[in-house]
This record gives sequence, structure tokens and C-alpha cells, in this order.
Amino acid sequence: MAQINDNFIKIPATYLFSEIAKRVAQHKEANPDAPIIRMGIGDVSLPLPDASVDAMIKAAEEQRHAETFRGYGPEQGYAFLRDAIVANDFAAKGLDIEADEIFVSDGAKSDTGNIGDIFSVNNRVAITDPSYPVYVDTNAMGGRAGEPNEQNVWSNLVYLPCNVANNFVPQLPTEKVDLIYLCYPNNPTGTTLTHEQLKVWVDYAKANNAIILFDAAYEAFITEENVPHSIYEIEGAKEVALEFRSFSKTAGFTGTRCGYTVVPKAVMAFSENGEKVALNKLWNRRHCTKFNGTSYVVQRAAEATYSPEGKKQVKALIDFYTENARIIREGLEKAGYTIYGGKNAPYVWAKAPEGMGSWEYFDYLLKEKNIVTTPGAGFGLSGEGFVRFSAFGSREATIEAMKRLEK
Repeated sequence: MAQINDNFIKIPATYLFSEIAKRVAQHKEANPDAPIIRMGIGDVSLPLPDASVDAMIKAAEEQRHAETFRGYGPEQGYAFLRDAIVANDFAAKGLDIEADEIFVSDGAKSDTGNIGDIFSVNNRVAITDPSYPVYVDTNAMGGRAGEPNEQNVWSNLVYLPCNVANNFVPQLPTEKVDLIYLCYPNNPTGTTLTHEQLKVWVDYAKANNAIILFDAAYEAFITEENVPHSIYEIEGAKEVALEFRSFSKTAGFTGTRCGYTVVPKAVMAFSENGEKVALNKLWNRRHCTKFNGTSYVVQRAAEATYSPEGKKQVKALIDFYTENARIIREGLEKAGYTIYGGKNAPYVWAKAPEGMGSWEYFDYLLKEKNIVTTPGAGFGLSGEGFVRFSAFGSREATIEAMKRLEK
């Protein structure tokens, strides 16, 4: 008798964004002419940088000729991309990361979900609340989360509330934990940590033999000086932290799919018998076993984002969405909302009207204003009473949405 992994039937039947898509589809079916503005899922709206498209065309043409054809590539990523990442994302900022500590993938979502493969089911996991659903769901799938209650709070997870009371700065856990998920700039709240606030977590990890899983997918949106772009800006982080990066929001690769994970060789965890084991070695083994590498064509496109032309074009994309975030932030404030984030991130976290829950307000905005947001409750218990606005839409739609809310 074939048996399933029972952990899969413990998690919600539908993924947050699938539920949103279902409700939007139902509204559209009932109102075919509804002028819907989508400010929910964090998909981008502008096309890829010209430099990346040109690089893809050139790489695709190479596949036509025997002398330039590429078949299987290195699972960890081609040297041309890993070297470009090291030079531009780290060495240029004075950070000592080596090419063999970079693992290219098809995106940060995959890596933040798959990283659990190399960790024991017995680890105690701490997750900021609210947080990106993948962190919770994949730990539940892996058997580390325990049992959910009616509010989908898991018995074995340690939740780190991020709310108005603590200014969205998570406090250190009162019980010992082994794995810590941090995402800054934060999805969904759009808030950030300073160098000093992030150092608290690095120091905790070092003192407790814990590992930080640092999601830096939105670092390109940082505008303030005291907000770290990488956890490796903090002294000692190379001994206790893995970092996840993405080309999706930085350069519009949401459909093209490319990201990378940094696993410093100095980061160690322990086997059952207490032996120290390098996570770089374990992730390399997992990567080579379950992944055949990101396509050559896509890696050439990613490499092109580091060219002089590519950097200018990527900056123009970021500037566009940053301006959208400003329009949303100021528009919501003008309409009387209490809001957070939106200064170093493409997301604005808005409080729902008094007495309305997240999903209730989501439905109101959808049905009365034809605006799609993301209900905060979908990101965790502390997200209840909020909705997330995304700045990844068109300028015209962003301005129109704010006009609708003013009314």
C-alpha cells in the first residue's frame, strides 16, 4: 500500500495566492467588465532589461551551432555568472564571498523552500510573523512544524511577532531555536532592520549554534544608509548565515526564473553524533542530486544585468517601482490609512478599517473598488487586520487605484 507524506494534508488546502486568484476569478466572472487593478501578488509589470533580452537572443543563437552549443552545465551555475555575482554584489561592497559559495538556481522561492532538505526534522524553527508563506508551509511539509490549530498556528514553530507594538522589529526568542528565518527588506510589511538590529540576531546565532536563513530578495530597493543590503555586512555572519537572492524583483525575472543562494564554507551545523559539518558541502550535494542547473540562456541574461548597460536598465526598473511605492504610500496616507513600509521595499502594509478583518477588507476592496490586494492574515496571525499593496503595477494603474481609494 502506497502511503503519502501526511504532513501535506495538514497544511491549508490552497496556497495564499491561489486563493486570491480564485476570488478574483469569481469576481471577474460575475462582473466581466470590472476594471480590476492588481496590487496583490508581487509579479512585475515592466519587461526585462534590453541587455538581458539581447543576451538571451545571443545565447539562444549559440544553441543553433555545434561549436557553441551547450548541454548540461555545472549544477552550481556557470563561472561567468558566479564570478559576476561575487564581483558586483559582494566584492564591490567590500564583502569577502567566493564563487564556490554561490549556488545559482531558478529562484529564491525554490531555495528558501528546499533548504530544509539539509536540516534535521528535529530542529526548532523560528519564523517572523507575518512572513512569506513558503517558510511555514515547507517546514510543515518537512515535518518540523508539528500540528496546526484552527488559526493555522503550528505547535512546533516559534513565532516572532512583528507588529505596531514592537515597531515591526522581531524580538529574540525566549526559548532556544536552531533555525531562524529573516527576510529584510521584509515581505510582506515592507519594513527593515538596521545594522545594529540585525547584529543582535547574528550574535544570538553565534551564541546558540543557530543558523540564520536570510532572504534578501528585495535588497535592491534599499534607499537608506543604515539598512544592510546583505547579512554579511554584519561581523560574524559568514559563520552563521545563508543568504538568498533573486533576479525576479531586481531585474524582472519573475517568469524567466533565476536566483542564487550564498552558503559560506565557514557555516557549520552538527550531525547526530555532534560532528561539525559544513553546510556548503551538504547544499552542494543536494543541489547536484535534485537540480540540473539553471538554463544557459537564462544565466547569460542574468550575467547581462551586471554589464554597464544592464546596471542602468535595472536601476531604471527599481526607480520606477520605488516611485510607485511612494505614490501608494502618499495616496494611502491622504485617504486616511495607517501605513508602514514602502520606503526601502516595493510593499506598503496598510491597516484595515477598525472592525474589519484582512479577508473582509480584501473582499471589500475587490468588490467595491476593483482593487486586488493581499490579505495580511495570509502571512500569519500577526498579519490579521492588514492588507499588503504591491508597487509592481503600471504607473497608470497605481495612480488610478489611489484615486479610487480617495473616494
